[in-house]
Amino acid sequence: MIDLYTWGTPNGRKASIMLEEVGLPYAVHPVDISKGDQFTPDFVAINPNSKIPAIVDQDGPGGKPLAVFESGAILIYLAEKTGRFLPADPVGRYTVLEWLMFQMGGVGPMFGQNHHFRRFAPEQIPYAIERYTKETKRLYGVLDTRLGQTEYVAGAYSIADMAIFPWCQRADWQGVDLAAEFPNVKRWYDSIAARPQVQKGMSVPG
Repeated sequence: MIDLYTWGTPNGRKASIMLEEVGLPYAVHPVDISKGDQFTPDFVAINPNSKIPAIVDQDGPGGKPLAVFESGAILIYLAEKTGRFLPADPVGRYTVLEWLMFQMGGVGPMFGQNHHFRRFAPEQIPYAIERYTKETKRLYGVLDTRLGQTEYVAGAYSIADMAIFPWCQRADWQGVDLAAEFPNVKRWYDSIAARPQVQKGMSVPG
């Protein structure tokens, strides 16, 4: 059994999508980040960085419980545990990991800042909005070029797609029109959004 500590954010949904895709049984423990639940001692014991998601695999290596934090690490752990969505051959594996790191180092931080300054900042700061919108569109452009060459970002459907997909759900928050500006991303997004496992994962924690 996997204990999933999460909230309804793009990072949180990466883990729940993966758990649905691999079919592992899991229990959801909502961590309401709007109320500061991520700073409680019980959660900090699982993730010292006080960020969601985190998991505890009650049947970890050697049959002992293992806590894993950071969404990218969780995706890799679950892929290796199940042998799915991360190729074993070195070329395929590192292609997936390249695009996973593209999300971790670029898409997540930049789209997140875009969301913040457009929707949540107490005052509108034109410089920040312009900066993060420009970088968001540059990253979408990289993704669009790639998806003009292959069906999924790393060739076959993988944890890289699961990592990037939830961040693209709010393209409207980012000042982006996927259909008009990035048609290859739109085609890819729609195909993933149609997967039943993704739909279930996107609904967690409810």
